[in-house]
Amino acid sequence: MRTYIKDISGFVGKEVEVSGWIDVRRDQGKMVFLDLRDVTGKVQAVVLPNHEEALLVAQKVRSEWVVKVSAQVNKRPEKNIKAGVVNGDVELEVLAIEVLNEAETPAFDISTDGYEVNEEVRLEKKYLDQRRARIQRNVQLRHKVAKFIRDELDKQHFFEIETPLLTNPTPEGSRSYLVPSRLWNGNFYALPQSPQQYKQLLMAGGFERYFQFAKCMRDEDTRGDRQPEFTQLDMEMSFVSQGDVMKLNEELLIKLVTQLFPEKRIQQVPFPVLTYKEAMEKYGSDKPDLRENKNDPNLLAFCWVADFPFFEKTGEDNVDGTGEWTFTHNPFSRPKEEYMQDLMEKKNIGDILTTQYDFALNGYEVGGGSIRNHTPEALRKVFEIMGYDAERIEKNFGHMLRALASGTPPHGGIAWGFDRLMMILLNEPNIRETMAFPKTGEGKDLLMQAPSPAPDKTLRELGITFKK
Repeated sequence: MRTYIKDISGFVGKEVEVSGWIDVRRDQGKMVFLDLRDVTGKVQAVVLPNHEEALLVAQKVRSEWVVKVSAQVNKRPEKNIKAGVVNGDVELEVLAIEVLNEAETPAFDISTDGYEVNEEVRLEKKYLDQRRARIQRNVQLRHKVAKFIRDELDKQHFFEIETPLLTNPTPEGSRSYLVPSRLWNGNFYALPQSPQQYKQLLMAGGFERYFQFAKCMRDEDTRGDRQPEFTQLDMEMSFVSQGDVMKLNEELLIKLVTQLFPEKRIQQVPFPVLTYKEAMEKYGSDKPDLRENKNDPNLLAFCWVADFPFFEKTGEDNVDGTGEWTFTHNPFSRPKEEYMQDLMEKKNIGDILTTQYDFALNGYEVGGGSIRNHTPEALRKVFEIMGYDAERIEKNFGHMLRALASGTPPHGGIAWGFDRLMMILLNEPNIRETMAFPKTGEGKDLLMQAPSPAPDKTLRELGITFKK
């Protein structure tokens, strides 16, 4: 039965079977030293002359070959013990080696951090890049963080609920990816920019507390902390105030950092709360970097930013000459109570403040949410202010208005940029380093060679033609 390398030190004096990769091979003629690696760690193995068949195989193997090794676990001599290193006090005496798969010479060195390797080459051969210790650590820690959050939210009576990926476009401020329908030629699905409407509909459905690690797709220009598809930790709660949502998320973040990243220090607890006006006047940013020492990679300066303007001018004019308005964050937000009358009367629009709250970390916006309009009349007014006529409101949002009219409770939520949070916690320069299969800065998947042209037959089935 296979033994993981991390558990080997518990089998001193016994025989074990280890499967993994040849990390390093050192042939010293009469004996061969092998560093073996699996997902849990590394161990040194030695093939002695008295095991002739194993020695013949050991002299043939090379780095990245996949092998199964039968070996005796021995204590290292006192002078050879490596203190503070996993398995630094033991080594394997190899009895037999079976080659499970040979490997071509790797396109690049995977024993380094990889920053020196051209990123496009790394992405094209991501299955090799994933073997390096840094990427293994990043992806494994991402799993641990996600599991920690799942367990904590489960204790808080949240349900993890998946929402559809094939939906209709929603106004999120970015372009949507469209998916043509074969059965309904000329019609398109949209990939979700966020689960915004679905999570509110779950509140209408009576689930009260929802979350998911949601895939979100936005057809926008990419940069270091963006990707065409990314992951949100999305949550929504019924019967809550702005303070309730902020308190729950702040406590979750503090617990997460304390337990999984003990080397990190949170600069201020509770997190400071700034209004949008204060943040812009004092720091010139709605995602200020409040770190006392920006050279300290383990210092985390969280802060909340609240009281955002609900609307902003688009810079365009309607036919009747009145200024056209759009939302600053989310059209489903609820104004602060003292501005509800202005919303309903559609007056003093530029002065209306919303219940939007963001949290920033070290100069990045990492999360944002709001209390929502839970009555159809208030939501309808938002779309009217944005210049939508009755027909468009019904076509695009009739389902939401009917759901709110069915007895939807007050509710609010938040979404974390999960990739961005991991980037900061792992001290990485961009979110691509925290993803198992990222795309390039131009949105290309070099491993799968996507996007790519579709076959003519597929285009005909979808009713799609291209103009020259």
